Amino acid sequence: MLTVAHLVQPTHGGVARAVADLVRAQRLLGMRPVVLCPSGGTLAREAGAAGAGVGLWLAERGPTGNLPWEVYCAGRALRRAAPDVVHLHGGKAGLAGRLALRGRLPTVFQPHVWSFEAAGGVGALAARRWERRAATWTHRVLCATGQQRLAGERAGVAAPMSVVRAGVDPERLPAGDQVARRQSRAALAAVHGLPQRAPLVVCVGRLTPERGRDVLLRAWPRVRARVPEARLAVVGDGPERAALRRAAGPEVLFTGHTEDTAPWFAAADLVVSPNRSGGSGLAPLEAMAVGRPAVVTDVGGAGELLPPGQAAHCLVPPGDPAALARAVETLLVDAELRGALGRAARDHMREAGSAERAAGECLAVYTRCLPTGPARQRRGVG
Repeated sequence: MLTVAHLVQPTHGGVARAVADLVRAQRLLGMRPVVLCPSGGTLAREAGAAGAGVGLWLAERGPTGNLPWEVYCAGRALRRAAPDVVHLHGGKAGLAGRLALRGRLPTVFQPHVWSFEAAGGVGALAARRWERRAATWTHRVLCATGQQRLAGERAGVAAPMSVVRAGVDPERLPAGDQVARRQSRAALAAVHGLPQRAPLVVCVGRLTPERGRDVLLRAWPRVRARVPEARLAVVGDGPERAALRRAAGPEVLFTGHTEDTAPWFAAADLVVSPNRSGGSGLAPLEAMAVGRPAVVTDVGGAGELLPPGQAAHCLVPPGDPAALARAVETLLVDAELRGALGRAARDHMREAGSAERAAGECLAVYTRCLPTGPARQRRGVG
């Protein structure tokens, strides 16, 4: 049985949900996943419920002076897990994990978002230099899209790369039918006071500059001019929350941090991801799996994740409030088009966007990274 150690810092949000879905599917494929992450959040609980092993890794989200301690803790946690393959998720795990291992075990790095795209100025330059250096300790980089792989190649990251598109587990998401929609609307209306019949646009994720929530707020008055009864729910928290609330009208709801975002997808008419950089995140994939159209910005290859033919309706340039408003209002006023896109998105995710498909592709990558012959026998891999 192949043991895979997943080193992860975010314990809630898109990365955490993606890892939980992945390890659940890996268990079904006969692997032994072990998730090493900080306490708190939902990841440890969901991974344990999925049958994965869970261990503690002490690490903070952003860059801090505690990096040497985080590297030490990563090395200790990985030794205890005794994996055949190590799968590092995100910038902090990619940094601490590769400093701890330095290539001594088969190491797969999944950036989710390249660190040099998330940073700016001097930080972006330092991140590029680090990724080039760390490539010598990386057996394979997993990219979510072909565009993400191209960005890594252009930055000089010389490690072998594979594209494995993110998948979601439909079993943890609500049904996308009208019954589920009415139930979710009623529950959310009772808590947040949303009108049950108003057109609802939902945006899920951390409130940071790269996520482009300010662009959505600039687009929103144009949407309301055509669809006056429309409501917008901004689901999530982050450092920009106060500034965004000051810029928003009373018809915009800020929910704060929410552990369970799935009811919002069921309640939505449309989900929007207006990111400036990196990629669209997991939320649009979850929305599509529920049967809701997702409008995304053309960053990080997000268009590659849309069903065939939907880019004309659902893909807009980043940082363009007018284009974003046109896409949103068009789908809000055309229920037939919106329904057709939602049904096609749900079918597409069942076929091409499942976590089981992603787990199978990861297994193929892991197998390519494993040592062969006597070295493999000595390590007990297989």
